[in-house]
Amino acid sequence: MRIGVSLPVRELQDDVGAIKAFAQAAEGLGLTHLRVPEQIIRPESGPLHEPLTMMALIAGATERIELVPSVIVLPARQTVLLAKQAATIDRLSGGRLRLGIGVGKEPTEFAAQGMDFEGRGTRSEEQMVLLRRLWCEAQVNFEGRWDKVVGAGINPLPIQQPIPLWIGASGPPAPHIRRRIGRFADGWFVLCGPEVFPEVRDGIATAAAAAGRDAALIGAEAGVAVVGPREHEWRERVAEWREIGLSHLCLRTLGGGLAPGQHVGRLERAVADLPRT
Repeated sequence: MRIGVSLPVRELQDDVGAIKAFAQAAEGLGLTHLRVPEQIIRPESGPLHEPLTMMALIAGATERIELVPSVIVLPARQTVLLAKQAATIDRLSGGRLRLGIGVGKEPTEFAAQGMDFEGRGTRSEEQMVLLRRLWCEAQVNFEGRWDKVVGAGINPLPIQQPIPLWIGASGPPAPHIRRRIGRFADGWFVLCGPEVFPEVRDGIATAAAAAGRDAALIGAEAGVAVVGPREHEWRERVAEWREIGLSHLCLRTLGGGLAPGQHVGRLERAVADLPRT
């Protein structure tokens, strides 16, 4: 099981030095990936930078750790522009991008970006197809319901061809989202408990088989808070997810009221205390 950590951007309070130091500390501790949250425009909830721009900074400050926005609201974005941005991050980082995507749930966010809120799920599926083609083909001819590309492509292509696409959804994914994951995704972010996970996993596997895909190649990543109300049980939860056979896990130091300078120390203690078997 690959173990990473969420970047506590809001709680680092727009301190760019602290953001870089946290990313470098996570890499130095041997954590495999760094998850970066998404926000473009929403009611005030603390400073949160645009994740792809943030990852350009982090790519230059690190060497090995995987960079994971979780999640980009895909249908609120221009597909070709996102393909170019992601390809650039992948090249700048030496092939370390794993792109988390979702469909969003805030109509005002779509309106502010000039995008249609209705039909966003279907559009995201079309976008996933086009993104992969843009990342793998020098010249693309594509005509969909929302996007059209004629005899053009992005240059340079990303190192990873294609960049992995992981789907996130609020809570246990509904049947249509399980189908989407099974048909299109390289993995998914688990926002349900271990007791619900097997049912969801089986639904995804059924959808993957129907699409002629190997469900064993679809990863899954849950999160475990090492601070806050459930701090006392975090080791048991890590062990439980490992026993279930999860491919990825994300530790969280956010949500426990830590000061900006306390996050790295808490992460160091958590890594030292990780269950090894």
